[in-house]
Amino acid sequence: MKLLPLLLTSGLLAVSLPCSPLPRAHAADAPLTEAEKKAGWRLLFDGQSLTGWRAFKKPEPPATGWEIRNGELICVKGGKGGDLLSKETFDNFEFAWEWKMPPKSNNGVKYFITEERAGAIGHEYQMIDDSLVKDHAESSTAAFYLVVAPDAAKKQVKPSGEWNQSRILVQGNHVEHWLNGAKVVEYELGDPKILEQVAKTKFKGVKDFGTKIRGHLLLTYHNDECRFRNLKLRELAAK
Repeated sequence: MKLLPLLLTSGLLAVSLPCSPLPRAHAADAPLTEAEKKAGWRLLFDGQSLTGWRAFKKPEPPATGWEIRNGELICVKGGKGGDLLSKETFDNFEFAWEWKMPPKSNNGVKYFITEERAGAIGHEYQMIDDSLVKDHAESSTAAFYLVVAPDAAKKQVKPSGEWNQSRILVQGNHVEHWLNGAKVVEYELGDPKILEQVAKTKFKGVKDFGTKIRGHLLLTYHNDECRFRNLKLRELAAK
């Protein structure tokens, strides 16, 4: 598939506080509100470029696999691209974003990524068409992938093709995953129960996995289409 060059769009992203529904109709309508700026939020994607992002262990973003259209960052199906890594690292933070995918698609957002590891391994907020998940809820949307399943009673995923709102909160050793206004995952870094579950997964030999480290954010490339918009973050004081 021949990829189009990154397209410039007018305007910046519009965002709102992630704990409430987003009322606007378009990703590029407005920048952060004054209230959001006062609360410490800042954009991690400007709606026009990959400024602030690069490939894992490389100085520049992947040459293929990602496009920007109408304020959306698009992971291109079959584009033979690579993961997108934030240039900055974070310790205590809230990261909020919106996403949508076609049916039968798989993607995810990782955190605690360190380039001291051989690969882009970190904790992952799973994003997947749950019809693909046959056995383990720890692999479903909003899970801490392979480790903590989301609360099924609170979890509400929008139909394929509609925008979902997600958020990751890390403060001290406390971590939360939010989906469409509901907290669906909550765990403590370094908790013996978490480390016991990690030991049952493919991450069992990864140094410090399941404990608190400072790291990059990462948008995964799984060869399926996924659209992102309104990526924003605020750093928090440690508990």
